[in-house]
Amino acid sequence: MGRLKTERAYDVVLFGATGFVGTLTARYLAAHAPEGLRWALAGRSTGKLERLREQLAEDSGTSGPEVLRADAGDPASLRELARSTRVLATTVGPYLEYGEELVAACAEAGTDCLDLCGEAEFVDLVYVRYDARARETGARLVHSCGFDSVPHDLGAYFTVRQLPEGVPLRVDGYVRAEAMFSGGTLASALGQMARGPRMLAAARERGRHEPRLPGRRARAPLGAPRFAKEVGAWALPLPTIDAQVVRRSARALECYGPDFCYRHYAAVRTLPYALGGVAAAGALFTAAQLPPVRRRLSDRLAPGEGPDPERRARSWFTVRFVGEGGGRRVFTEVAGGDPGYGETAKMFAESALSLALDELPHTSGQVTTAEAMGDALIDRLRTAGITFRVAARR
Repeated sequence: MGRLKTERAYDVVLFGATGFVGTLTARYLAAHAPEGLRWALAGRSTGKLERLREQLAEDSGTSGPEVLRADAGDPASLRELARSTRVLATTVGPYLEYGEELVAACAEAGTDCLDLCGEAEFVDLVYVRYDARARETGARLVHSCGFDSVPHDLGAYFTVRQLPEGVPLRVDGYVRAEAMFSGGTLASALGQMARGPRMLAAARERGRHEPRLPGRRARAPLGAPRFAKEVGAWALPLPTIDAQVVRRSARALECYGPDFCYRHYAAVRTLPYALGGVAAAGALFTAAQLPPVRRRLSDRLAPGEGPDPERRARSWFTVRFVGEGGGRRVFTEVAGGDPGYGETAKMFAESALSLALDELPHTSGQVTTAEAMGDALIDRLRTAGITFRVAARR
């Protein structure tokens, strides 16, 4: 346990443990945390936390984790929570509404903070407001530690490691998935679609604060719809946070070469499905601009709700990468089961365990999973059943 600090009461605290993904994460930790890990469940309802703790204790045959009360609307309780642990993992979103005070508390306390955030505006605001303080205190602020954006960030990193060093590189990622949204994910996505101008303003403000890269370049252009022969599917550009996370890893790590480009796509097998996907995305975006319609859509699946175990068992994802550089071409793949819940809980829990337990490169401030954990997290996820493989080289 090389990075543990014994002066903290806990190694890992899970905040928002009684939500849908929070409960899955708590169950994963109870089943897979190493003996001696000091961890706790945190949230605003002590009764719900106690019931969850009892279930975990019964399932694992142990006394279960401890229970801590904290409320996203009570900054003092969040500061106390941050001071109690080495790593604070939060599922409480939407993060624009509930996340900033917790990040501020962690940055001040020197506590590693990780979340499941897919909200680009929130990530950019956190960088501008708290990156400098987190660097001073040694805190690592790691966003997007679930399906957004671990498979894409670590998959691009894994692909780059198969290519020559010191040359321009290009990596394209193609995502396929069969899964359902949870209520929290839907609410977050609809909120982001309704905040386009503010997202752009936050991105511009971040750009004014980010340091220059003398002699290097890292890009993540949106790309255009096309038929991608390399994967045998129609490629539709995905304007999600994933590509920006990959770009930030490329900015931070010199192994991505002097000129790196990443493009992010949804892979759709047939043209009718591709056209239907574009139409559905357009309709959802339009609906998100109308508050009454947005609220009605959110009410269809309330936060805290999600698919049942049978539906999750049928879900899966694959992300295929095509990397090129230095006269070489490599095809890689990251794949797993239910992306939004089972595998997200696994990725989230293993990220928290990696920050708490693994010998990692020295980093601080706002960092990505590839920058902060890289090979150590890939090894953990492989052991946990997520595939990282080289499919072909040319």
